[in-house]
Amino acid sequence: MTLWLNAGIIFTLLAIVVILFKWGNVKCIGVTPVRLFTFIAILFTSGLDVGLIMFPLTEFGGYANIAANPEYAFTNPIAIEFGYWGFLIWGFYFLTCFYFCVVEPKVKFFEIPLVKFINNVVIIGTCAFTAFLLLSNLPWYLPAIGDGESIIPIFYFIVFAAICFAVYSSTDIKYVRLLSISTTWLFIALIGFMWAGAFLGSDSQIAAFTHNLELIGSYFGNIEHFVLPLNEYHEFYLFWWFAWSIMIGQFTSRFVGGLRTYQVLGAMLIFPSIPIAVWFSVIYQYHEAGIPTTGLKNFAMAFVGIVFVINSLDSLIRLYTDNLNLTVKRFGRFKYIAMNVVMLSLLTLLFKFEFLQIQWVGALVIGLFFSCAFFMLYRKPKTVKNIDSSPEDNEIDFTKIDSGP
Repeated sequence: MTLWLNAGIIFTLLAIVVILFKWGNVKCIGVTPVRLFTFIAILFTSGLDVGLIMFPLTEFGGYANIAANPEYAFTNPIAIEFGYWGFLIWGFYFLTCFYFCVVEPKVKFFEIPLVKFINNVVIIGTCAFTAFLLLSNLPWYLPAIGDGESIIPIFYFIVFAAICFAVYSSTDIKYVRLLSISTTWLFIALIGFMWAGAFLGSDSQIAAFTHNLELIGSYFGNIEHFVLPLNEYHEFYLFWWFAWSIMIGQFTSRFVGGLRTYQVLGAMLIFPSIPIAVWFSVIYQYHEAGIPTTGLKNFAMAFVGIVFVINSLDSLIRLYTDNLNLTVKRFGRFKYIAMNVVMLSLLTLLFKFEFLQIQWVGALVIGLFFSCAFFMLYRKPKTVKNIDSSPEDNEIDFTKIDSGP
């Protein structure tokens, strides 16, 4: 699996270089273009989930324990955390976003029946994994409910409610912008709330926060260490990013609003990384200073994390239902909601009983990457060579998102 993962990462980075060289100045226009802030909000809230909010507090200690994990000795824990979540790995999303916005409409690889089937298996499987991840971590996120270890009925209800909310919001395209922008501002408010709890009352509050940001800067000085997996845990993260990349690229490609290719890459690497860096700088202080997060802080983080999950599920549900023509228009709102809620709930339980693993999904996505490249080189070389723009039918009309389901 490690060799397969390494091959996928190297292929992805080389593909990005080729894209910039050949299509770096192409104007990218999706079928439902939106303005830059909305695009970044959709990207950020759809491309992340509850793990961003809560995982770091459980991981900083492990990254600091270089006696048990000597592979982390080259830098500090917060830089490693950022390396697992920020900057370079957002290039995975760029590759698929550009492909589905500019190349796929001409190549049509994902319209091949077998490929279409595998693609939607990936999307549905990762959708269920997202819900499972929330379910499995709720005892830690909300220790005030239950014993802090066991999954009790109320946690199943919370996940079920999140699935229901996401399925309902996926019934109309207009909810995408509202949900994404609202979640973005909610996350910013959470950062402010947690910042106050970590730094207010300290004589050196600004200095401590700035110091944490400077620690993250070590990531850029050691970026080469994060290209290939450091250990099995890093492998898990990278497979997770691959699993998400193909569907987040499909989804976000719809909303690109006229940016040049190099600008899309810059936007996807830089803009999501800024709030991630700020967030990590805040919660790292809780770890370093031993500040408890019990009570309101835990509830606030869990609430925002659940909203992130709803955003992610919304985008994934919208994607596979469109791909498979399981739409509201075809089935009606009630049947559409019931069908998706039942299916995702059952698949979430399959992950809980370990019948599925996200690493398998990530490995399957890497296989799709290689298959797509082979298909273009041997079946569509002239078509690819002649691509010089987004589809002609795609126009910059920022009102499209307000019309139609």
